[in-house]
Amino acid sequence: MKELLGLIILITGAHSLYSSNSDVIDLKPSNFDSLVIQSDHIWIVEFYAPWCGHCQSLKPEYEKAATALKGIVKVGGVNADEHKSLGGKYEVRGFPTLKIFGGNKNKPDDYNGARTASGIVEAALNAVSQKARSALSGKKSSSNGSGSKTKDSNSVIELTDENFDKLVLDSEDMWLVEFYAPWCGHCKNLAPHWATAASELKGKVKLGALDATVNTIKASQYEVRGYPTIKYFAPGKKDSDSVQEFDGGRTSSDIVNWALDKLSENVAPPEILQIVNEKALRQACEDKPICVVSVLPHILDCQSDCRNQYLDTLNKLGEKYKKKMWGWVWSEAGAQPNVEEALEIGGFGYPALAAVNIKKMKYSLLKGSFSYDGINEFLRDLSYGRGGTASLKGTELPQIVETEPWDGKDAEPPQEEDIDLSDVDLDEKDEL
Repeated sequence: MKELLGLIILITGAHSLYSSNSDVIDLKPSNFDSLVIQSDHIWIVEFYAPWCGHCQSLKPEYEKAATALKGIVKVGGVNADEHKSLGGKYEVRGFPTLKIFGGNKNKPDDYNGARTASGIVEAALNAVSQKARSALSGKKSSSNGSGSKTKDSNSVIELTDENFDKLVLDSEDMWLVEFYAPWCGHCKNLAPHWATAASELKGKVKLGALDATVNTIKASQYEVRGYPTIKYFAPGKKDSDSVQEFDGGRTSSDIVNWALDKLSENVAPPEILQIVNEKALRQACEDKPICVVSVLPHILDCQSDCRNQYLDTLNKLGEKYKKKMWGWVWSEAGAQPNVEEALEIGGFGYPALAAVNIKKMKYSLLKGSFSYDGINEFLRDLSYGRGGTASLKGTELPQIVETEPWDGKDAEPPQEEDIDLSDVDLDEKDEL
């Protein structure tokens, strides 16, 4: 199978994305432990694939950061497409993935900042500062701002007076920010719940933690008077009116449910995008937990009124399930034969629909009617873990055929050419 997400340019035996004279150090299983894990240096490591467009776009910024950090923080790169064992060990789910190997080398932190040289440098210097402060206080370095390290704490983003505006106020994301004190008992009790919630909300809502005893400017700006204090920052433009007190419970499930309720108030319903090329599919489905793929009848079999009724049904369902943050795409019957073959769509006619979990390479096919009620029941069962799934063949997804987008109009059957038979002698026999 070839790739549904446009990751179709596999390079067998691919080499490093970075040249031998680059300041980015080439890492592989044979040298990773000795250079990174057993070293006293802080490392920023990019897990990449040479064919990945985002990795290629990051390359100049990453090399610029490596040069700026020379002698301060080590910067490396792992071709995780070639060295899958390293990618698997550090739970790399997509490319590029950047991790900071700081005080605890066995539990690196995910880098969630801007993919720019300045953003990477700032995160590296924060890690250096944190390590130095920990050494000064005689404590082991820990990246979990809320007071205790857990397996999920990598998802909590450490905030400071210096990076707060850029990461929180200037972003389009929804944020929950905990203002804490390291000595606060309630903060320590909240820490594992905060970390678990951050992990569950990853990709939907960002959770940050700010040590208010060190970063006093932001603590004062937001009138923090006790610990922990949790503030909600709405997505989009964040003025003072958009900042609210978190008034939910303090368990991970309470935090997750509160955040998802807020998210549903702000999130726009998904656009049902036509699969016309790799970019359209990537835009709709990349990094989504599920992608809902519909194949509608050919325009000659179902003209504009008919097609728009199907699209209207999908739009209504997209609105209903918008909190799920799923991707929604459609194509015309026969336009994407590789997709139809991979998902076994079309065997019972059109329209047809499948829900695809790209990370797990699993899919589930709609067996009921292609109607609001039929699709709703199918998606509801899927949400509760019911319904059968099948595995996509191979380790890759099918190739996308570039097509023209639908113009919204009816179509006319191709006209046959008129043949002039006036000059044909019907009595004339063919000669051998």
